[in-house]
Amino acid sequence: MTGLHEPVPPALDGERLDRVVSLLTGISRSRAAKAIEEGLVLIDGEPVLVRSRRVQEGDELAVPDVAEGEAQGLRPDPGVEIVVVHEDEDVMVVDKAAGMIVHPGAGRDEGTLVHGILARYPEVASVGSALRPGIVHRLDRGTSGLLMVARTAAAYASLVRQLSDRRVDRRYLALVHGCVEADEGRIEAPIGRSPRGRTRMAVVVGGREARTAYTVQERWERPCTTLLECRLETGRTHQIRVHLTAIGHPLVGDAAYDSSREHLGLDRPFLHAGHLGFAHPSTGVAMAFDSCLPADLSGVLEYLAEGPD
Repeated sequence: MTGLHEPVPPALDGERLDRVVSLLTGISRSRAAKAIEEGLVLIDGEPVLVRSRRVQEGDELAVPDVAEGEAQGLRPDPGVEIVVVHEDEDVMVVDKAAGMIVHPGAGRDEGTLVHGILARYPEVASVGSALRPGIVHRLDRGTSGLLMVARTAAAYASLVRQLSDRRVDRRYLALVHGCVEADEGRIEAPIGRSPRGRTRMAVVVGGREARTAYTVQERWERPCTTLLECRLETGRTHQIRVHLTAIGHPLVGDAAYDSSREHLGLDRPFLHAGHLGFAHPSTGVAMAFDSCLPADLSGVLEYLAEGPD
């Protein structure tokens, strides 16, 4: 299969996914459908299992180099440090450090979380996508916290299906500028590529459906900030960052979406994937994991608690 990573062009807006994959890669329609059913085709970084799904202009489409899922060109790197908080024969849960890239792409072909996983768990090489073996969902480079990794093809299919059915509980702690007045709320706004730059997302007419629920954890007056727990109901690229910016409360430290305010000493967005819940892919038993805030983020909260001098 020909490798592909590009936005859906205007001419293919509204077309079926299997047809788009076939047209853009030059493979047969049936082979494209098989790759989709195996979870190898990604839209905005997430596997899509429905071949009849209609794509939208600007959707970031990724198709691996080989449908068989061989991780060609990916060399295991034992030097990549990974923190594993759970592992069994089917799945592992990793606590990703801020600054670590999850999988190769966008010019980065070494030193990613995937390279470290392959060094420790070589069997993952044949699971899922060739370019992101075992990876079911991802976190932005600047986001820390929990993500699940499949160790078998059956586990991969189960976890992808749970994500698709919105049965995975993903909660994030986010510190935002300003006082969020309502104790809880829900943001429903479509997300697509920003007209101001390909690396940014934005709330746009005709974008993909996106929903984020939030609950206020704490507020501070000086500087005026609010700590939120955000729950993803969909999983779009930069979803929490974009949604909170859209309601006037960008993340502290998020220079990409808000460069005018004080970042309180942070060099990355205050966003931490602190809770992850899902059904075990083999047993169906409910599993849940929590991750403490890393030192840079907890230090900001300590500063806010102490108050200004």
